[in-house]
Amino acid sequence: MTLFWILAAALVVAVLLVLLRPLLRAGSSGGAADASASNVRILREQLGELDAELAAGTLAADQHAAARAELERRVLEESRGADVALRAPAGRAGVWLLAVAVPALAVSLYGLLGNRMAFDPILSKPATEATAADIETLVERLAQRMQAQPGDPEGWALLGRTYAALQRFEPARDAYAKAVELLPDNPHLLADYADALAMTQGRTLAGEPERLVLKALQIDPDHLKALALAGSAAMERGDPKAAVAYWSRIKQVAPPDSPFATGLDESLREARAAAGLPPEPAQAAASSPGAAGAASVKVRVSLAPALAAQVQPGDTLFVFARAAEGPRMPLAIARRSAAELPLELTLDDAMAMTPQMRLSAFERIVVGARISRSGNATPQSGDLEGQSAPLAAGAEPVGIVIDSARP
Repeated sequence: MTLFWILAAALVVAVLLVLLRPLLRAGSSGGAADASASNVRILREQLGELDAELAAGTLAADQHAAARAELERRVLEESRGADVALRAPAGRAGVWLLAVAVPALAVSLYGLLGNRMAFDPILSKPATEATAADIETLVERLAQRMQAQPGDPEGWALLGRTYAALQRFEPARDAYAKAVELLPDNPHLLADYADALAMTQGRTLAGEPERLVLKALQIDPDHLKALALAGSAAMERGDPKAAVAYWSRIKQVAPPDSPFATGLDESLREARAAAGLPPEPAQAAASSPGAAGAASVKVRVSLAPALAAQVQPGDTLFVFARAAEGPRMPLAIARRSAAELPLELTLDDAMAMTPQMRLSAFERIVVGARISRSGNATPQSGDLEGQSAPLAAGAEPVGIVIDSARP
């Protein structure tokens, strides 16, 4: 960066030298102004003397005319020289104006058209080289900017998402509260605010978080995150039928490969069982003993010791299988508590989200596991995860080690 500034300054100086050198030369003749003006005065006095001699009769008319013409020519030449000299101070002022304007214009144009991020030692780094200290610095900058510009709801929302990704839920809650105050009818902000608020009150949606979720659904009845949170809130208060209604609505309106649909089958099965409802037709067909071609895979999930300190007992564990080639929609998924690790479970066709997307429909699969601090089915930055290499659908058991954090 220092080299860049040195080269830029050198180029500006070179341009100024080219532009100003002829102007400075022209301005250097300004010292002759007084001499030129004095010569003009003398020549004009001589013209007066010629006129006096003609009037006195001491000078013939033809001689007077010739002498006067010569003097007038010299007066004209001297007058031109005096005008040039007298204009020199104005030219010198223009020189200094140009000397200031060129660098100012260059800097302004770079600020408008150039890559201003290149001047920032953090923003100019590749994302893979950013350190925790760099991220903390950027978050602090954003927080300071929002204190200076408190009327920017998008800025508050960005700050809230950033804090939530860093699992700093109390400042995330406060940032979302500012955003909701400015945009009270935005369902996205209401759902995010409810999520962060629930995390700060013991991971429960009871009370104000559920009120915010229901308000979001009044504005947008098909808002996926609000539906997911409303189902969780219903389960918390012992109303599994309401949870089934909310989560079934997600299955109806979300695309099949939507992250909000990931993991809902397990939750729906639990909710339907708690409500005394029969299994969904697709689940019943897949889980019946006579189901032709039913497939399953046994999975052993463990946590790398280096990540053990980052896991809390209330974190949610998702274990899933998907096709190695093709749609990324889960073929089977189970939801457990991270406190159960290490654990062993079986994924099978009964856990399919649709009859067409089942383990038995694919020859090669990938098995993975993810720990979510928020409990949301949507993968988020900071989630801990691990997965297998592509393998045959009937291979077992499959060992999965959760050994990396999601960027």
